[in-house]
Amino acid sequence: MAEEWITLRITHDQLEAEMIKDLLESGDIPVVLRSAKVSPYPVNIGKMGEIKILIRDTDKEAAEEVLTKFREASEEPQEHEQ
Repeated sequence: MAEEWITLRITHDQLEAEMIKDLLESGDIPVVLRSAKVSPYPVNIGKMGEIKILIRDTDKEAAEEVLTKFREASEEPQEHEQ
């Protein structure tokens, strides 16, 4: 039986999509980016500009945990040694 892929997030920013993909893959979560953009025409209007971040349904909980931990870590004040 084939595994079902679900949309974890939708963004309009290719860089953001790639960063989320890299973060999830570093946690051993396979990711597929799907976009309706046509390369020579960088249109970011409505659904034409959407980039869907897809993961396996079975990885949803782990993916949300990875993103939450990253968000929390990035919000913590950074202590600098003096």
